Amino acid sequence: MTVSDAQLQEFVAGLDYPVSREDLVRWAQENGASTETLQMLRTLPAEEFDTPAELGEALAPYTG
Repeated sequence: MTVSDAQLQEFVAGLDYPVSREDLVRWAQENGASTETLQMLRTLPAEEFDTPAELGEALAPYTG
């Protein structure tokens, strides 16, 4: 499952940090993210991301 870099950049642009996996999923649902994106977010570690760079690193295996 992959998400394009453009989709990822658009998604993370509206987040306030730090952000947890649960917050990411909730925010994505509220903003009409695709089912594929929601599934990908649910596979992230249940940790908090302090910066867009940290989140980007966690999402890197899923972007294409």
